[in-house]
Amino acid sequence: MPAKNPRVNVVLERPLYATLDRLARRDGTSLSSKARDLLRDALELYEDLALAEVAQARDATFDRSTALTHEAVWRRRRRTRRTKSG
Repeated sequence: MPAKNPRVNVVLERPLYATLDRLARRDGTSLSSKARDLLRDALELYEDLALAEVAQARDATFDRSTALTHEAVWRRRRRTRRTKSG
């Protein structure tokens, strides 16, 4: 029976394997589950860092005098919706 989820094989150095094994035992999970969870956490952190860089770049070019207020954005959105539906 083929596996439901894609698989990946990873070669770990002994100290890294030992740490992964210790964490999996502590949490009562399999090595595979613990590796998956840690990888998911790492990818979320990586994504957060990438988005922070985008935010910093946008912040550097932000000009408050040309920025729209919350009300102006929603007013413009409502006007656009009326035009499309009418």
